[in-house]
Amino acid sequence: MMDKIWEEMYNAAKAVQNKKEVNGYFSAGEVSAAVLSSSGKIYTGVCIDTCSGLGVCAERNAIFNMITNGEYEISRVIALMPDGSTGAPCGACRELMVQLMAGKYSDVEIMLDYKTGKTVKLSEITPEWWIS
Repeated sequence: MMDKIWEEMYNAAKAVQNKKEVNGYFSAGEVSAAVLSSSGKIYTGVCIDTCSGLGVCAERNAIFNMITNGEYEISRVIALMPDGSTGAPCGACRELMVQLMAGKYSDVEIMLDYKTGKTVKLSEITPEWWIS
């Protein structure tokens, strides 16, 4: 059975997920994410999509929210796709987590499939990274 914190994280991410076409160049909220800090607080974020590629993924946005609030250690990450399914962070998000959690990133837990409760460690999906 999946522990309650994953459910709380899923619900927190779901609460901020709301696709908004701001204009022809900018949209937000199609993908959402929640990160659990080492203190046990949940931080959320949404994707920002721009036509010039200057947007940001929901996971990084949630991590930036955590950092803005003075925390620097991630325990868990969940990302919700537009259809409510979950998936792995992209390479840029993984890179940010590895650099932020240098020496400790291998313990960050990622929810791959919320329906089945399948999780992986960041080190499993980011093997032999350039930062140990």
